Amino acid sequence: MFMRGFLILTCCLLINACTSRVTGEVAKACVAADRKAASNTLCSCVQRAANRTLNASDQARAATFFEDPQLAQDTRQAGTRSTSSFWKRYRNFTDTARASCG
Repeated sequence: MFMRGFLILTCCLLINACTSRVTGEVAKACVAADRKAASNTLCSCVQRAANRTLNASDQARAATFFEDPQLAQDTRQAGTRSTSSFWKRYRNFTDTARASCG
C-alpha cells in the first residue's frame, strides 16, 4: 500500500515538474499579449526571472508593458528618480529573462 501511494505521488510530482503552468502576473500578461513566440513554457520562464529580480509591485508594473509596449518606452524616458530606479531593476529582469529563457 505504501509503495503504491509513493509511486502515485512520484508520478504526480513528475507531471507537475514537466508541465509549465502559467502563474504569476508577468506570466499571465505574457500569455495574454498573444505574441507569436509566447508559449506557456516561455512565459513561465519569464515569470521565474521576474520572481528572481523584481518585487511584487515591480512585477505588476512590468506586466502592464506586455499589453502596452509604449508604456515601457514612456517609463524609460520619464527621467524621475523613481522611474530610473525601476528601469534599472526592469533591465536586470529583461537581461535575466533573455539569458535564462532565450
